[in-house]
Amino acid sequence: MTSDIRRELDHQVMWNRLISVLEEQALTLVRTAFSTSVREAGDLSAGLFDRRGRMIAQAVTGTPGHVNTMAAALVYFINDIGPDRIYPGDVYITNDPWKGTGHLHDITVATPVFVDDDMIGFFASTAHVVDIGGRGFGPDAREVYEEGVCIPIMKWIERGTLNRDLVNIVRNNVREPDQVIGDIHGLAASNDTGMRRLHVMLEEFGLTDLDGLAEFVFARTHDATMAALVHVPNGEYHNEMVVDGYADPVTLAVTLTVSDEGMHADFAGTSGTSPYGVNVPINYAHAYFTYGMLVALAPELPNNYASLLPFTVSAPPGVIVNAVRPDPVAIRHVIGHFVTDLCLGALAQALPHRIPAEGSGALWNFQASARSDDAGAPPVELLMFNSGGTGARPHLDGLTATAFPSGVRTMSVEATEQVGPIIFWRKEIREDSAGAGRQRGGFGQVIEIAPTDGYHFEFSAMFDRCEHPARGREGGGPGAPGGVRLDDGSPFASKGKQTVPAGRRLILELPGGGGFGDPGDRDPAAVADDRAQGYVSA
Repeated sequence: MTSDIRRELDHQVMWNRLISVLEEQALTLVRTAFSTSVREAGDLSAGLFDRRGRMIAQAVTGTPGHVNTMAAALVYFINDIGPDRIYPGDVYITNDPWKGTGHLHDITVATPVFVDDDMIGFFASTAHVVDIGGRGFGPDAREVYEEGVCIPIMKWIERGTLNRDLVNIVRNNVREPDQVIGDIHGLAASNDTGMRRLHVMLEEFGLTDLDGLAEFVFARTHDATMAALVHVPNGEYHNEMVVDGYADPVTLAVTLTVSDEGMHADFAGTSGTSPYGVNVPINYAHAYFTYGMLVALAPELPNNYASLLPFTVSAPPGVIVNAVRPDPVAIRHVIGHFVTDLCLGALAQALPHRIPAEGSGALWNFQASARSDDAGAPPVELLMFNSGGTGARPHLDGLTATAFPSGVRTMSVEATEQVGPIIFWRKEIREDSAGAGRQRGGFGQVIEIAPTDGYHFEFSAMFDRCEHPARGREGGGPGAPGGVRLDDGSPFASKGKQTVPAGRRLILELPGGGGFGDPGDRDPAAVADDRAQGYVSA
């Protein structure tokens, strides 16, 4: 065996080992998390970066909105802290929407890695916290300042000493201080786990830095990414989509330009920013554009700096996917999650037999403050993620009650009931909600929720596809639109803070995914099975 082949095999083994290190980092965060959104749904990210802030690898556990925005964040950390102020024992923190993941509820923590006195890279992790102050998680703020406390890039720990002033500021500005502070410590602990495992790996392989391994990973990944892009003919592809928005419908538009250098998405023609918190910083739109292209073209490809590099975006300032400070952005995921289907719809013009129909898209997050009839009792903050159906695929039905493109796991009813005074009376597949087609869309679900005796709750609605359902593709039918109401039939708005009174139940009817192909071509056995399962009415 030649030395070059041996070196390549060693690098491949080390690359695989890095993925294991990062998965242990992510699982440490899951095990130490206070918030149910992290430990139950996996709403997080974990990654390793080189000394220049380029992401070498990520954990399998995590979401595109966290991973791909975090991939761009480390350069901000390096620049804002200053290379001459990075010390062993440091831990850095931010939730700046424009330098992190797009809203204040996600906290990113970065930890530099040293070998002796040489800084060789960084571990970073991100998690969604249950509360960050302000109005609470919801779309009603008119400026980002109302949405909670903003932590600029700064030191959570310096040379091993905790920044207790920052701890006190955060603790006194959030409703659930123990949960939030505990989650930040969990982020730092997960980075520390990754760092310890990396040091063992470096010693085992006789390495003193990550430079050679990083260049190997980037070179192989870039070649594989460009090879996948070859299958898309050069040219321009355009798509538009209308979604509900808040108070006014939102038109999303994209022109996808494919060249020998990569793919560029320009969002000119998209609606302007909203006065409410549904706006999207462009880093978040970029994350979901890139994710959509990679899952369509190279789903097995590892995600890192080199796989993300060929995908670029632009948008005029002031459109809803290029919000600028101080635009409110608390529920940027509602519009941001549609970017994936929007861009896939453009790509479908080049690859019509690879791209699925539109799905429900945005998560139906349920954020509530449960309040006791006893005025002296403090409110309890509750958060649960729910998903509608995905779009049908060219050769397979859509997935039911599945989070695409966010990828978070379903949060169990039992885990949510355990943390607050809430009862789930129903959580079941929603009959007839899938779009018809040769392959049908995925079904939504029906969820019926109520406060326990002696409580009522305020909740922030952040739902979409109630007025503009997912469209089918290649002759497939649309999915069913969503709906929000009380059990007595009283309609609720799909966005904004509302109250579920004591003795009443809230009913959420989640949207279904669009169908693919002519419904008349569907396999009769598949039709009979859907009827037997109770998915469609007779």
